[in-house]
Amino acid sequence: MSRLLDAYNAKKMTARDAVAKIKSGDKVYLSGNAAVPTELIAALAERKNELSDIELLHVLLLGNDPLSMPDMVGHFFHNAMFVGPGDREAVNSGRAGYIPSHLHEMPKIVKDGIIKLNAAFVQTSPPDEHGFVSLGVEVLMSKAAVEAADYVVAQVNPLMPRTLGNSFIHISQIDAFVESSLALPQLSKKPFSETEYKIGEHIANLIEDGSTLQLGIGGIPDAVLSLIEGKRDLGIHTEMISDGIVEAVDKGIITGARKTLHPGKVIATFILGSEKLYEYVNDNPLFELHPADYTNDPFIVAQNHKMVAINSALQVDLTGQVSSDSIGTRIYSGFGGQLDFIRGASHSPGGKPIIAISSTAQDGKVSRIVPELLPGAGVVTTRADVHYVVTEFGVANLYGRNLQERAKALIAIAHPDFREELTEKARERNLI
Repeated sequence: MSRLLDAYNAKKMTARDAVAKIKSGDKVYLSGNAAVPTELIAALAERKNELSDIELLHVLLLGNDPLSMPDMVGHFFHNAMFVGPGDREAVNSGRAGYIPSHLHEMPKIVKDGIIKLNAAFVQTSPPDEHGFVSLGVEVLMSKAAVEAADYVVAQVNPLMPRTLGNSFIHISQIDAFVESSLALPQLSKKPFSETEYKIGEHIANLIEDGSTLQLGIGGIPDAVLSLIEGKRDLGIHTEMISDGIVEAVDKGIITGARKTLHPGKVIATFILGSEKLYEYVNDNPLFELHPADYTNDPFIVAQNHKMVAINSALQVDLTGQVSSDSIGTRIYSGFGGQLDFIRGASHSPGGKPIIAISSTAQDGKVSRIVPELLPGAGVVTTRADVHYVVTEFGVANLYGRNLQERAKALIAIAHPDFREELTEKARERNLI
C-alpha cells in the first residue's frame, strides 16, 4: 500500500500545474454530467491567452462553463456529443459544435482514433488500497477516453462515490492527480404534473411482471416509477440511475430477480440526482456501471427479456418519425441512447419500445403530434423503429401499421384541440 501511496503522491499537483502541459491545437476530453472536472476547466480558462484552437470533447456538461463564453472564441471550441443548457446557445450560434452520435458508439469514436485525444480530464474517487480509482457517477465514454488519451488528469474527490462494475482505472494509467472536495452537481426531483401522471398510467399498464426497464429522468419516468407498485420482480438496465430508481428499489418493486442478463443487478452508465443518491450507490454491489458501448449496445440490451424502453421526444409526425435532438434547425440536446434502447427493446423477447410525449407544448398552444416535423428537424428515431407512442390521451401502437393506420392512431392520442387540424392535413396527404 505504501508503494502505491508513494506513486500517487508523486503525481499530485495543483490544477494549474496539471493543465500546463496542454498546448495549442490539442484535443481534450472532459468527463460530464455530475463528473464535470470543474477545477481543471477553471484552470484551463485561466490559460486562455496562452492557448488557441483547443478542441473540447464531452457529453453533457452540467453547471457553469467558462470555456464556452463568447470571449473564448479562437481559444477553446466545444464539440458536444450531447448538448445541454450550458452550451446550447454556443452550439446554435456557431461558437461550438455538435457531433450527432448514438451513445453506444461514443467510446468507439475515441477508441478507434476517429477523434485522436491528446488529453483526458476526468473526475474520480480517491484510490483504494489496490491503487484503483473509480470513475464514479459517469463511466459512459470516460473509460475509453482515459485509455486512448496521451495525457490523463484525474480530479480526485472524496465526495465521488466508488461505483462498481467496469468503472475502475489504475493510478498507473493516470499522469496527474488534482485533489478537490467540491460538491458534485445535483439534480433535484420535481413533482410530476397531471399530464405526466396520465402518461405514466398508460405506460405502467404496458409493463408486465418480470420486465426490465430503461428510464431517463424527469416527470414521466418518476410518474411511471410511482405507478408500478404491485408489479413483481422488475429489473433495470438503463443509461442513467436516478433517485426514482432507488426509491423503487427500497420499496421492493425493483429486484432484478427475473432479469435474463445480470440478474439481481441494476446496470447503468451514469448517475445523476441528489446527494442522498450518490451516498446510496457508493460501494453498493447492487449497482454496476459500465461503459456505454456495453450498456447501450442494442444487441446487449436485447438480451434482457421483456425489455421496456421509455424515451421522450419533442415532436412526432403523422407517419411516426420522431425528432428529439432539435427544434427545427435549432439543436436542443442529442441522440443520446434513444435509438440504442428502442432497437434493443424491439429485439427483446416480449420487449416494448415506447416514445412518451405530452400532447402539447407552450402551455397548450402547440401540438407535439404534427403533420410534418419542423423544417430542419432531425429524425432521431425512424418511422420503421417506432412501436408505441404514448400521450396523456392514450397509446398508439404503430408497429406493423401502414401510414394511414398510423395517422389515425396518432390523431386519436393527440390533444382534442388539434385533432381536426391534424385530420385535415392527413387528408391532404391521402393518409385518411
